[in-house]
Amino acid sequence: MPFARLATATTPTCHIGLGLAAVGRPGYINLGRDRDLGEDRSVETLRTRTHDLLDAAYAQGVRYFDVARSYGRSEEFLADWLRTRPDVADVVVGSKWGYTYTADWTTDAEKHEVKDHSVETYERQRAETAALLGDRLDLYQIHSVTPDSPALTDKELHARLAEAASQGLTIGFSTSGPDQADAIRAALAVTVDDTPLFRAVQSTYNALETSAGPALAEAHEAGLTVIVKEGMANGRLAEPHAPDALKAVAEETGLGCDAVALALILRQPWAGVVLSGAATTTQLGSNLHAAVVDLDEDQLARLAALAEEPHAYWERRGRLPWH
Repeated sequence: MPFARLATATTPTCHIGLGLAAVGRPGYINLGRDRDLGEDRSVETLRTRTHDLLDAAYAQGVRYFDVARSYGRSEEFLADWLRTRPDVADVVVGSKWGYTYTADWTTDAEKHEVKDHSVETYERQRAETAALLGDRLDLYQIHSVTPDSPALTDKELHARLAEAASQGLTIGFSTSGPDQADAIRAALAVTVDDTPLFRAVQSTYNALETSAGPALAEAHEAGLTVIVKEGMANGRLAEPHAPDALKAVAEETGLGCDAVALALILRQPWAGVVLSGAATTTQLGSNLHAAVVDLDEDQLARLAALAEEPHAYWERRGRLPWH
């Protein structure tokens, strides 16, 4: 398992990863994006920004990097960086397939990505990922599995994924939507020749959306590496949008709302890697302070009260505009 490399790391930030969803393409749904990126979002500008983030993350102990076929040029940017950093041999690289990027490097496309979990899409995107990342790819995840996803029942797809696993690739899946727990439990039951297929899961979990927690604990108990995405709730838990209770706790700790929000996740015994989705090196530095946040029982109780009903959370997320 590639994540064994993270288990032996000793830096305080070794359980924080960097996801490139926000910088691999010009448009995304995160709040504050215009402030973070400005008007110049050319390919080369975002390539440079991504490389700066990767340099800063690696220098500060981050060892897991997360991309996807649908994150614009994120795989390309990461591959370029890995080629220029031959000294970087101890990182774990994860990507995802199942969505095709369709925005053509614009922020106002009618559709930014198209979902398809078919065998044909897997074969096409697996080849595309291999052309960029080659043997640096450690983890390949089905992107955004839901309980009704055909990827949970497609035996031919399972066989192809098991074949990739037999060649050394770790197979995982990510989840989204109000029924993440059901998707996780269904995926845990998928086997090929009586062997569990999936060895990693990536799910949304944050102070506002905690519903996947029990199922993620079950996945951890079953031996899967748990990766947490959207720990900042697409910016809703960052200044200036953070709830008052989070702002108050942050003020008490002397650190940012973002650090407190991510620290809340790092406390979970099942959380293997918690992703930062930083778009600037300043944000990244603040996110990494999560590793040293200490929360008392009163603060934890106040933060626990922020949890929303899952369908309400995802309905609101669905209204966030691409910009």
